[in-house]
Amino acid sequence: MNMEMVIPLIAYLLFVFGVAYYAYRQRQGGSFLSEYYVGNRSMSGFVLAMTTAATYVGASSFIGGPGAAYKYGLGWVLLAMIQVPAVLLALGVLGKKFAQLARKHKAVTINDLLFARYKNRFVVWIASLALLLSFFAMMTVQFIGAGRLLETTLGMDYKLAVMIFAVTVGIYTFIGGFRAVVMTDTVQGLVMLIGTFFLLGGVIYAANGLENAMETLNNINPQLLAPYGIDERPLDFTFMTSFWVLVCFGLIGLPPLAVRSMAYKDSQSLHRALVIGTLVVSLLMLGMHLTGVIGRAVVPDLKIPDQVIPMLMIQVLPPVVAGIFLAAPMAAIMSSIDSLLIQSSSTLIKDLYLAVKPSAVHNESKLKLFSTLTTLTFTFLLVFAALNPPDMLIWLNLLSLGGLEATFLWVIVLGLYWDKANATGAMSSMLVGLISYVIISTFKISIFSFHAIVPSLVLGLIAFLIGNRFGQPSKSQAVK
Repeated sequence: MNMEMVIPLIAYLLFVFGVAYYAYRQRQGGSFLSEYYVGNRSMSGFVLAMTTAATYVGASSFIGGPGAAYKYGLGWVLLAMIQVPAVLLALGVLGKKFAQLARKHKAVTINDLLFARYKNRFVVWIASLALLLSFFAMMTVQFIGAGRLLETTLGMDYKLAVMIFAVTVGIYTFIGGFRAVVMTDTVQGLVMLIGTFFLLGGVIYAANGLENAMETLNNINPQLLAPYGIDERPLDFTFMTSFWVLVCFGLIGLPPLAVRSMAYKDSQSLHRALVIGTLVVSLLMLGMHLTGVIGRAVVPDLKIPDQVIPMLMIQVLPPVVAGIFLAAPMAAIMSSIDSLLIQSSSTLIKDLYLAVKPSAVHNESKLKLFSTLTTLTFTFLLVFAALNPPDMLIWLNLLSLGGLEATFLWVIVLGLYWDKANATGAMSSMLVGLISYVIISTFKISIFSFHAIVPSLVLGLIAFLIGNRFGQPSKSQAVK
């Protein structure tokens, strides 16, 4: 094991624990639920931008995405840039209205908002099931990404790497809660930006310049330079459309991003976040995916594409520098997993446990105990789920992402913008969207070659409109 790389990483992890402890001290005087799950709605524009971008950019973007670009070529870089307006779209559509509804009903979770809007516990139960299933798959991706990273860069056993990561992220998340998550996300976003462009510069230098890198790629396979990718995975119209729906438009219905819209300080913070977040996502997507492609000119024969970023870090950066910037992909992974852990805990404690036993809301010591035990239990289960990883993370991540979007997109959007939306329509949409997505994905049913998310969202919308005609009007109206 290369100690020159390990020492900077240990220093970074100690810093993360320091932030968690500071966040723990900060929350001592406020309401546990409001502080632990939404940080007392105090995020500034810069913090909102960085935590939203960092939550979205995880193992898939830092490990899986560059791995796909390594395998499929420059066409995947073009495809990845579809994600540029992700923050603008998510915060722009949801931000103001979500915040108004959350403050009005003192909501601290996505399910609080769904109950406030639809006044139906079945909506919350269906949503909770979908959240827990999808979050578990998404968190497994992050654990696998961390394991791959530490295994390749430090020569560490994969299973040991996963366990070390689990201990780190589990402890600092349950100690610090939401405030620790957004504070570390802010630092991690900056680390990601700096690390991305140092690594990209190092890879270009190692490939003897862009022109030589392109020539090398052309010699390996001319299709690596084609805008539509290679024959094995052609990036045609249906694939591009599906990808846009999955990683851009559909993000409006992604709960980990939606909950950020509940926690910002004021309108000025939201407006700043729209600009800063879009810029950050643009730079990260371009830098990391371009690094993956050019990296094939440096290390052309990797059998596992997901290893390209950690392998490049070893080859093109001095050990100490590589150790410092090993924190960049680690930051991306940690900033995604901590957000998902917090939301999983809030789903079980706030949305399910307190729904069954509302009197427990006054027993903060018990809530603290249950919340921390839930976080640690999830972390423990994820270790086992990550022990047998697939070769490419990106497909597992996109699969779980689609499940959330198929369940929540129309329920959130129509609930905010359509006065006549009711609980029957919402439940119909959630069930049809999720079930159709699982069936189409599991049995690989091809509908005009579109990804499962496209027909699932269409069926979910139809189900919402049909179900809405048979349901009773909700007492709560869309936010004006």
